[in-house]
Amino acid sequence: MDPHLLRTFVTVADRRSFSAAATELGYTQSAVSQQIAALEADLGLELLHRRPVAPTRAGERLLEHAGPLLLRHRAARADVLRAAAGVAGRLTVAASPLACVPAIVRSLPPGCGLRAVARERVAAEVASGAAGLGLVDGIAAPSDPLRLPDVGPLSGFGIAEEELVVVLPAGHPLSHRRGLDLADLTDALWLRAPVAVPVERLRELAGGGGFRAASRYDGEDVRTVLNLVAAGHGLVLLPASVAAEAAAVTTVAGTTGVPLSSPRVVHRVEALYAEAGGPAAALAAQLRQPPSSTPPGTSASGS
Repeated sequence: MDPHLLRTFVTVADRRSFSAAATELGYTQSAVSQQIAALEADLGLELLHRRPVAPTRAGERLLEHAGPLLLRHRAARADVLRAAAGVAGRLTVAASPLACVPAIVRSLPPGCGLRAVARERVAAEVASGAAGLGLVDGIAAPSDPLRLPDVGPLSGFGIAEEELVVVLPAGHPLSHRRGLDLADLTDALWLRAPVAVPVERLRELAGGGGFRAASRYDGEDVRTVLNLVAAGHGLVLLPASVAAEAAAVTTVAGTTGVPLSSPRVVHRVEALYAEAGGPAAALAAQLRQPPSSTPPGTSASGS
C-alpha cells in the first residue's frame, strides 16, 4: 500500500470529512477522493462510508494497522537519512513529564532543545527522527526495563532509578508512617495528572480495583500538583526527588511524602536513541545516574 494514500485515508477517517482532510493535507477535495478511491481499488474493498463519512468494517481494521505502518515508514526514512548524512545541528530531546528528574535536568548541556511529550509518544518521536534523544519514565521493578512500544530499531538503557513516595496532605492519618503498602491505599482518592503515576497503573501494581480518581489536573507543574494534594483533591505517587524539590519551593506548605515500601518498585528513566555512537548516545551516557541506594521506607520528604 502506498503510504501517501494510507496517510490520506487515516486523515479522512479521523476528520470524518473529505473536505476537512483536504484542508489539513493541503490537497483539493477531488484529489483526496481520488486517493481514497485508488486505495480502495488496490485492496478491492470499500474502506469508507460516504454519507456520513465513517470507516467500514474493513476500514476499521485497516486503521488498526495504519498507525504502526506509517510510523515505521517515517522511522525507516529517518534512519536512512541519519546513516547517509549523520546528525547535524542542535540535538532535540523528547522527554515524558517526569523523565527530567532534578539530577537529569542539571546534567543537560547548554544548547540542546527539550520538548515535553506524552510517555507513549517518546519512542515514536525518536524513531521518526523528530527527536535525537528520548527520555522516558515509568514504574518498574528494580533494574527491570520499561515496557515500551515497538516502533523500530532503537537503542537505550536505564539512566536513573529512585524510590517513589506517596504524597499525602499534612496531618493525614498515614503521614507519620515510615513506609506505605499500596494495597492499604485502594480506598483512598487519587489525583489524575500527567506527572503522577496513572490510577490504572496503581491498580495494576496493587493487583486489584479501587484507586478512585477524585480530581483531574491536565498540567505538568508539580508544585500545582502538591498544592492540590494539600487542599485534599487526592493523593499522588511521585519520584522522591521530584516531590522533595517541588515541596521545597512551593508557596503552599501542607504535604508529606511517605516512601512506598510495597510493592517493591522504583521510578525508572530510560534514554532512547537511534544512532549508536552518535551525539545522542554520547549524551545518554553522560546523563546516566547511579541507582538510588536509599531503600524504601527509611526516610520521608515533604514540607
